[in-house]
Amino acid sequence: MKKLDHIDKQILQILQEDGRIPYTEIAQQLGVSEGTIRARIGRLLQDGVFQFVIQPDPEKLGLHVQAIIGLTTRLGMQRHVAKELSKFSAVRFVGAFSGKHDLIIQACFHNNDELITFVNERLSQIEGIAAADVSLELKQYKDSFSIVQDDEVTLQ
Repeated sequence: MKKLDHIDKQILQILQEDGRIPYTEIAQQLGVSEGTIRARIGRLLQDGVFQFVIQPDPEKLGLHVQAIIGLTTRLGMQRHVAKELSKFSAVRFVGAFSGKHDLIIQACFHNNDELITFVNERLSQIEGIAAADVSLELKQYKDSFSIVQDDEVTLQ
C-alpha cells in the first residue's frame, strides 16, 4: 500500500463531509483533474483505506434507547462471546478492551423493554458471560468516524 499524501488526506476529508460529492467538485476544490480524483479514490478503495458506508441515525429509525454494555467474560471465552454478540442486529459494535471489561458493545433498542429483554433473555443465554454492566446513553455529543488528520487538514 502506498503511503497517503496530502491530496489523499484532503480527498478523504471531503468525502467524510459529503460522501455523495461529485468527483468533478472534489477535483475543482483541490485544483487537480477529475481523472486524478477518480484514480486516487479507486486506489484508496482497493487498498482498503476506506469504504463507502451508510450510517443511519438510530434515533430517526425509532431506536430511542442506546446502551453501552461492558461485559466480563470467563477466561478463554472472550472470542466465543464476541462471535455470539455479533449475531444480534441490535448490536452495532463489539470490541475487546483492557481494563474493567473484557468486551464492550454498543446496542440500540426501540425502548427500555427491548433492552431489558436483550439483557435478561439474550445475554443470559450466551455461555461465557460472567457479568454485564449496562450504561444508557443520555445525550450524544459526537458520533463521527472523521479520523484523517494532517498538519494542514484537521477534522472535527
